[in-house]
Amino acid sequence: MPPVVEAAPAKLNLALHVTGRRADGYHLLDSLVAFAGVGDVVTLEPGPLSLRIDGPFAAGLSTDDNLCLRAARLAGADAAITLTKTLPVASGIGGGSADAAAVLRGLVQMGHALPLQAERLGADVPVCLASGPARMQGVGEVVTPLPPLPPIPLVLVNPGIALSTPQVFAAMDRRDNPGLPAIPRFAGLADLTAWLAGTRNDLEPAALSIAPAVGQVLDALRTTGAAFARMSGSGATCFGFYDSPDRARIAATALKRHGWWAVATELAPPLAAR
Repeated sequence: MPPVVEAAPAKLNLALHVTGRRADGYHLLDSLVAFAGVGDVVTLEPGPLSLRIDGPFAAGLSTDDNLCLRAARLAGADAAITLTKTLPVASGIGGGSADAAAVLRGLVQMGHALPLQAERLGADVPVCLASGPARMQGVGEVVTPLPPLPPIPLVLVNPGIALSTPQVFAAMDRRDNPGLPAIPRFAGLADLTAWLAGTRNDLEPAALSIAPAVGQVLDALRTTGAAFARMSGSGATCFGFYDSPDRARIAATALKRHGWWAVATELAPPLAAR
């Protein structure tokens, strides 16, 4: 059969509230999740289980204990996997989880069953399976699909810092925060940013205490005209919304002058609609 190619779009936590902590240490989340028009790419071919990694962020990634391999093992499947890594590593935009979800989707195309409890691979894997707008709750296992979001132009920026998710959670001052307000249908940039202004990323203050460069990125996004800027996930990648694709492209070019990774893209529809 021909190779199966699956996109692994960047996941964005547009809002991320930490609402509690279970006895086993896992944190309870309430998040509005969206996906960008950029991401990694996974290619699967028949063969013994193996993993090859290429792309601009391949360096430093292990081919021995990678989430792509763990996903294939969870599905009980053998495949020759190639991961083209175009997103920064450990950057709060679900790269590893999106890659694992792409492997699972590709294996389904190859005739394998989707395994139960995909959240065992990581909290973001269930929401990344559909890669569409959703409310994610619990420890990531409760995913409620939402209507498509408008294709708002945005810029993703990472200052070249890999943040440890457990370290960021450990630095939090409070873990019993209120959940998200009701999520309406958004018509455009103005009403989305107005709603987001009443929400938070509860991990952002903790990340700022560990990596002050996150604050520099957020300031720079606002300076380049972003209508709204926030850190995604546990960082250090931040996103900014713009009122036109041209403004987003100009901003990304300016932000790269800091030596940061920056890319202009947009909020994307679910994979099934692309």
